[in-house]
Amino acid sequence: MDLLSIENPNFLKKMSNPELEQLSAEIRKFLIEKLSSTGGHIGPNLGVVELTIALHKVFNSPQDKFIWDVGHQSYVHKVLTGRACEFDTLRQYQGLCGFPKRNESEHDVWETGHSSTSLSAAMGMVVARDLKGTKDHIVPIIGDGALTGGMALEALNHIGHEKKDVIVILNDNEMSIAPNVGAIHNMLGRLRTGGKYNWVKDELEYLLKRIPAVGGKLAATAERVKDSLKYLLVSGMFFEELGFTYLGPIDGHSYEDLFENLQYAKKTKGPVLIHVITKKGKGYHPAEQDKIGEWHGTGQYKIDTGDFLKPKVQAPGWSKLVSETVRNLAREDERIVAITPAMPVGSKLEGFASEFPERMYDVGIAEQHATTMAAGLATQNMKPFLAIYSTFLQRAYDQVVHDVCRQNLNVFFGIDRSGLVGADGETHQGVFDIAFLRHLPNMVLMMPKDENEGQHLVYTAIKYNEGPIALRFPRGNGIGVPMDKELKEIPIGSWEIVREGSDAVILTFGPTLQMALEAADTLEKEDLSVRVVNARFIKPLDEQMLERIMKEDLPILTMEEAVLQGGFGSAVLEYAHDHKHQVLIDRMGIPDRFIEHGNVSELLYEIGFTTEHAIEKIKAMVPSKAKGL
Repeated sequence: MDLLSIENPNFLKKMSNPELEQLSAEIRKFLIEKLSSTGGHIGPNLGVVELTIALHKVFNSPQDKFIWDVGHQSYVHKVLTGRACEFDTLRQYQGLCGFPKRNESEHDVWETGHSSTSLSAAMGMVVARDLKGTKDHIVPIIGDGALTGGMALEALNHIGHEKKDVIVILNDNEMSIAPNVGAIHNMLGRLRTGGKYNWVKDELEYLLKRIPAVGGKLAATAERVKDSLKYLLVSGMFFEELGFTYLGPIDGHSYEDLFENLQYAKKTKGPVLIHVITKKGKGYHPAEQDKIGEWHGTGQYKIDTGDFLKPKVQAPGWSKLVSETVRNLAREDERIVAITPAMPVGSKLEGFASEFPERMYDVGIAEQHATTMAAGLATQNMKPFLAIYSTFLQRAYDQVVHDVCRQNLNVFFGIDRSGLVGADGETHQGVFDIAFLRHLPNMVLMMPKDENEGQHLVYTAIKYNEGPIALRFPRGNGIGVPMDKELKEIPIGSWEIVREGSDAVILTFGPTLQMALEAADTLEKEDLSVRVVNARFIKPLDEQMLERIMKEDLPILTMEEAVLQGGFGSAVLEYAHDHKHQVLIDRMGIPDRFIEHGNVSELLYEIGFTTEHAIEKIKAMVPSKAKGL
């Protein structure tokens, strides 16, 4: 079949199971080929080919609504809804989004890139449907990893209480990004091996009703016998007690099983949960054999061998640099405990976990719990290191405020993927953390200019015992600077001048420091002398240095790969206002809008954040020197 010619999923209605099997193979081949060039979430999508096809055959999208939790498993859905021709642009600048996108298709009814949101969204759509009196089916598809999220459990509780018609698909592949952990994961493991019981339960009920009741006793006990059967067979009791009709577990790669259960669910009143067992990476051997999450999301790879095509770099990766520095310090400091919400691989904590298994906790997709657990550790004079992505920390905001900062506890936040991350787009751009952390009392927030300074700031954070401290660092690798063998503490709130200048000042930190230095080099050739300051402490500011700069009355340009509103530049403006300085200040950063997916360089150019833009701003701030007057 020509996948590029698909306009909508209606063609599936007339296809036989053998034809669907052939279609499954063609879609897998298509995804393996396309993603080898573009990168993307190959493992999750190969695992849901049959499930996605079955959903579109049994239901009628977009009248019936599919809500993909996390959304990284929606590629097959995109193919079936007419977007196969766009896959060469997947996750690229102005190309096809790697997650559901409402302005891409009417079949994308919910946007997401974070986990555990689908059930709450589904409940909202169910309520709207019932109030409007329509008959559409609402079908959230949630993974076993996402089910550990507190929000998902809250929604399960509410859905079961309201008893409204909704069909929840639990896509159980035993993994989220990394192997899943926790009691719910273990419970699902027991269900996988327990076999299905619903059809047995229904058959028994049918037989009991056909036997004439003797004195009414058998009829009176029929319902109790049926309920007792649940406990006898165990399967699904967790969900049944929450108010769901539980179906499964079923083979998520068997069209016969899928159609039988989906049709049964459509006829069942109240909430239904279909437990579907799938194989992550199915159909591509390297992805099927993945045990640690390497094939969850990838860059380019060789189809025949599965080898990843990674650029050769000499500099260490930021995630590994931070985690390995913490690991080294943990050998001397028994207070250090590492925590991650389901990101041991992404945060490069495998080495720490191997050496200190008793001090390493992967709590699953549970950012709120991870943060307050860290707070609890800190009350007992431990030194918790919470490794978490910038956008995932957003999910634990109240815990940071209420449990960590308010109690002034010694929690070390390692904020990975800070700044623009590129291909994953809006839901993953780490550009809000400065704005939502800077205003919190007791918080120290810092970002290193390079990997050598990074290791010293990790050491500084571990030695700091006066409250919470956060180190933000970017995705990718360092710049390849020499690394000091001895670690040292950097005074809290201290900046450094990395280039002298007398006409203007650039205040920046992190990767944008290199951009500032390039701008200063270019401007020097035009007889403009620009001072560049490494403002590595975003909070507290180096007020002594800032005061000296403002008393010199030099124009100041702040640069931050983060949102401007409430960011570092705002802090500099606030200082100038509070201390009655009239100095000229301009800012560069992320504008007041969500930044879509694409190459980071292309995105920075689009928003006016490049070396050339910095040069233009400095020239505008020092017009007399710029004109050679």
